[in-house]
Amino acid sequence: MREPVPQLDGVVFRREGRAILDDISFTVRAGEHWALLGPNGAGKSTILGMCGAVTHPTSGSVQVLGERLGRVELQALRRRIGHVNPRHPLESGRTVREVVLTGLTGTIERPMHWAPNADELAAADRLIDQLGLADRRDARWPTLSQGERGRTLIARALISEPRLLLLDEPSTGLDVAAREQLLETVDDLERTHPELASVLVTHHLEELPATTTHALLISHGRIVAVGGADEVVTSEHVSAAFEHPIRVGRDDGRWSARAVRRPRTPAA
Repeated sequence: MREPVPQLDGVVFRREGRAILDDISFTVRAGEHWALLGPNGAGKSTILGMCGAVTHPTSGSVQVLGERLGRVELQALRRRIGHVNPRHPLESGRTVREVVLTGLTGTIERPMHWAPNADELAAADRLIDQLGLADRRDARWPTLSQGERGRTLIARALISEPRLLLLDEPSTGLDVAAREQLLETVDDLERTHPELASVLVTHHLEELPATTTHALLISHGRIVAVGGADEVVTSEHVSAAFEHPIRVGRDDGRWSARAVRRPRTPAA
């Protein structure tokens, strides 16, 4: 059995006396690709924050890459985790290559007195090529489409060779074509980085990559279902989590969701 990457056991999280998470337990192992699913406000981002060694539980335990939160130097741990946030707060006109290289320093901007070596530049170019951005290598951040930004951020996350990749609603703001290109990129990680574990947050089933292996479905901070994706992402479980009758389908490895239409009452 492959080693755990993030592991949450009996996690409770409270904010200002209010329970945000209650009794959350699951383990992500190397090579697995998890989805965190649930309605807005269910607690998905809080769980992702714990997987990223950013948020600490009120009680219970969180281990990330074999280190227990509260007993480890956090900055060193976070450098071993790749994080893709479509709301990346870059404001300057850095090029694609420069943005990717900031994944090595863990900063938004390139540090003033830091310069990449030849191997680091080669690694950045290799990832840029791999993610289909070769012709945009020197394009500046403000000129990129949302889809190009998404792929740039995946390259940025991968350049530090992390064991865990966190994707926080990576399809936010993308049109259909850009979303599909991004999901193809995520699917391809199974081939290019077979030992990499990933956790993706979304509340849209259409945004799940075909390579999703496991899922955690939550509602009101509690687990509705957890386990293999085929057993969790079902009409019954999704309807329970979203508190609305939903019909879940799957075609060519991808999921879809539609509300169940109630019969119309004939006009009198």
